Amino acid sequence: MRLINLRLCFAVLLLQTALLAAPEAVEVDSNSSDDDSVAQELLIQSSIAENERLIQEKRLESIAEQSEELRRVDDLLAKDNIWVKSYSSHIAYAQVREDLINLQDEIKELTGKRHKSAHDEELLEDLNSKEKILSQQFELLKKQQGESAFAALLQPEEIEEIPVLSNPVDIFTAVSFIKHLEEIYADYNKRGTELNEVISLLEKKKEILNSLIAIHENGDYASALSDTIKRLDKFTNAREILEITANIYDKRIDEIEVKVNKQIEMQLYKLTKIGLIILFLFGLSIFLKMMSKKYITENDRFYMANKVINFGNFILIMIILLFNYIENVSYLVTVLGFASAGIAIAMKDWFMSMLGWLVIVLGGSIHVGDRIRVDMDGMQYVGDVMDISLLRMTLLEDITLTTYDVNRRAGRIIFVPNNYVFTRMIASYSHDSLKTVWDGIDITITFDSNHRKAMQIAKEAARKYSKGYTDITRKQLNKLRHKYSLKNTNVEPRIFSFIEPNGLNVSVWYLTNAYATLTLRSTISTEIIDMFNQEDDITIAYPTQQLNLTMNKRKMPQLPGSNENEVI
Repeated sequence: MRLINLRLCFAVLLLQTALLAAPEAVEVDSNSSDDDSVAQELLIQSSIAENERLIQEKRLESIAEQSEELRRVDDLLAKDNIWVKSYSSHIAYAQVREDLINLQDEIKELTGKRHKSAHDEELLEDLNSKEKILSQQFELLKKQQGESAFAALLQPEEIEEIPVLSNPVDIFTAVSFIKHLEEIYADYNKRGTELNEVISLLEKKKEILNSLIAIHENGDYASALSDTIKRLDKFTNAREILEITANIYDKRIDEIEVKVNKQIEMQLYKLTKIGLIILFLFGLSIFLKMMSKKYITENDRFYMANKVINFGNFILIMIILLFNYIENVSYLVTVLGFASAGIAIAMKDWFMSMLGWLVIVLGGSIHVGDRIRVDMDGMQYVGDVMDISLLRMTLLEDITLTTYDVNRRAGRIIFVPNNYVFTRMIASYSHDSLKTVWDGIDITITFDSNHRKAMQIAKEAARKYSKGYTDITRKQLNKLRHKYSLKNTNVEPRIFSFIEPNGLNVSVWYLTNAYATLTLRSTISTEIIDMFNQEDDITIAYPTQQLNLTMNKRKMPQLPGSNENEVI
């Protein structure tokens, strides 16, 4: 476009040069005819008119191009842009405020009139209605826009309170906080980019309007240029404020990120240190377990040692975590002190079970693998201890004399709360090194049987099959003398006889394995029965009844005057 204007100016300059040179050529050529002068003058005038026509066409073409470019810039400015919308809202806010002030002045002036006509009253009512509507619009725009055109856009989002990291879990919160700050700053920079685009379009629009005014003096572009310059000043000032704010905001975010990253480093260092300590404790527990496996030969004691090592390791880890990640331990202790009464009442059974666990573990009265009997709710359960946890013991119910006589069930898993050691009767069949128990068999013989021979036979049968357990028990009792006061240490089978209504009861007692009492009882019982049956002078007694089938016919007495053959 500028190249076309230069060409037009150059053509006009050539034409003026030709006009200036024409008189001189006429004077030099004095011999030329007047016809030639007239023809030359006509030619010059025709050339000037043609040049003016070309200039006019070029000017109109330039105006059209500039107008099209101006329309395109206006279309770009009319697109969805938060800065343009904010400025438009501000203009609307200013216009509504001005209209409201003028309307209120009219209402004030009309209200001040002493004598009002019907038309005045009607006009005043209309003005009050308009004033109410404008007031609502004004309050709405004021709430959305405010007094400044770009106050909401220039003010960055408020930074939340800097998180204080007190445990490793807070690291995720801190990382999320830093990411949120970066998103806020990126959004603020995006606003600046959009503002620069608007300013570039306004500058281009200003340049186009200046060009249109220069080539089209009669065009109505002055007001548009003035409005554009005003808007450009507003947006330029906003950009300066935004750049300063963005710089300060960036430094503030950098400072916050440095503080948060420092806290993250401290937490990672603390976590690494605690992790190394916990790994050391785990290594120490593994070493202690290896040593206990090496020097503890009994499985139940080895199992209990492992439980104690695991529990101690857990307590140490909890103490380390407690003192590292609870800022005010004394406050926690104080709160727990005040709450201990309520907790003790609400969780009495739990605390009693924990105390019972300490008694069981430290006292050594019950070990994993022991066979015990527990009386619970009127029932008796005999089983082997599979586990002793912090709250309860776990038993595996076996087939015993108790299940044979009482429960008629076996194989169940029985959970016994540890607090039962204080409130229930718990009998151990295999305490310490003692793994045998006394068991007895009763058999009744008739009164005329050779009871001495029967007692000797029963005693020999019991001695024969329980000899191994007798020797084992003798050794175990000798070991227990160092720990308990033992008076009667006789381990040989014992025989007793008692008079019963049906005969003489022979009771033989012997030592047997605590985990297999029924097996030996069955063996000895069948042996005694076989040996008694081989003897002619020994008869096994059992409850009997005698049935008398003799019938004695008694004659009914006759009444006086009655007939013997009379049918009644």
